[in-house]
Amino acid sequence: MRFGIIGSGSWATALAKILTDKKQAISWWIRNADTIQYIREHGNNPGYLSMAKFDTSLLTMSTDIKEIVAKSDVLVIAIPSAYAEESLEKLQPEVWKGKKVVSAIKGLLPAKNILLNYYLQQQFAIPLEDYFAVLGPCHAEEVAEEKLSYLTFSGTDIIKASEIASHFTNDYISTVVNHDILGVQYAAVLKNIYALGAGIAHGLQYGDNFLSVYIANAADEMAGFLKKFGAEHITVGEHDSEEDPITHRKTPNYAASVYLGDLLVTCYSLHSRNRGFGKLIGEGRSIASIKSEMNMVAEGYNAAKCIYNINKSVDAAIPIAGTVYKILWEDVKPAEGFKRIEQVLV
Repeated sequence: MRFGIIGSGSWATALAKILTDKKQAISWWIRNADTIQYIREHGNNPGYLSMAKFDTSLLTMSTDIKEIVAKSDVLVIAIPSAYAEESLEKLQPEVWKGKKVVSAIKGLLPAKNILLNYYLQQQFAIPLEDYFAVLGPCHAEEVAEEKLSYLTFSGTDIIKASEIASHFTNDYISTVVNHDILGVQYAAVLKNIYALGAGIAHGLQYGDNFLSVYIANAADEMAGFLKKFGAEHITVGEHDSEEDPITHRKTPNYAASVYLGDLLVTCYSLHSRNRGFGKLIGEGRSIASIKSEMNMVAEGYNAAKCIYNINKSVDAAIPIAGTVYKILWEDVKPAEGFKRIEQVLV
């Protein structure tokens, strides 16, 4: 199984490290030719996770995305959601035939308000059974430091998802598999919005007690939204069976790492770019100035608008995410917005 990675940011670099640390050869699409040359000469990505070292003999790098797709059996798409269409639009449907696609995107395509799987199906006729998602809770920075982290692989084909996941398991990565392909993706989108809100709360100098109540309510709000999309196992403590007879793990539910765990780490961690983005907003910085200075995309910014628009037809009760949207996109003052949030917390 030959893996290709599309993207060269921090998350793409982390995934490349995980695969090559297991002596897995990869094909890697990197937009910038200078970056490719630097990696060949120095064995690390100069722009992202520069502490992560690569065995360059395992890397086939190119600025030609068609070449990388052609050489790969499994394509891991790890580019910011805002640039996904631009990066993929020149490809033709026939190049995807027989390929498996793993989304490492933690956002919605903002121009269409849709998950990547819907875009790939519409644009390239890629069926859902050939589509998988890899999510956390996992920070690229901790992968670079080889701190024990967890990845969740989701797909309708559990056997194939497990096979793909096996290539990512190593001494510092533990993998979990589930089949909730839509639920895990929407959870990843929502947790970024809530993390951005948590950052705003930090910037406004709310304390840990408030933040714990905020996150607990965000978790409940997320569960309600996911339930509208048919997500399963929403009730904490309920499982299909007590445990898997081989792995001895319980079947995942909403308390599993990919849902609640990812929400917690993204809201609390200093590595979280969404939390960092929100903190600056809470401190009074303008969104324009923050965006011009950040080297990485805070997915929660566009996601807030996407979810707000999606929810017009879904009609889930999302007052927290809705208020974060209004702070980001409708010029509601952060302090005023959080006074509104205070009133809905239970």
